[in-house]
Amino acid sequence: MSEELGSAGQPKGLLEQMEELMAALNADLSELAGLHAAGTAPAHADDGGAERAAQCRLTTDRNDAG
Repeated sequence: MSEELGSAGQPKGLLEQMEELMAALNADLSELAGLHAAGTAPAHADDGGAERAAQCRLTTDRNDAG
């Protein structure tokens, strides 16, 4: 299994990885909001999103209990 390396060539910490993921998510959401405001967003851009979120919560809850 390969680990991502930071700018110093050392493995990235969990916090740094999460910050990068959050930044990417925010960029994607901003782009989607811009498309939505311009009326060009896909009609069903969030199909299955609630279901996937519920699945993630269930998986996380199950892992926390163990």
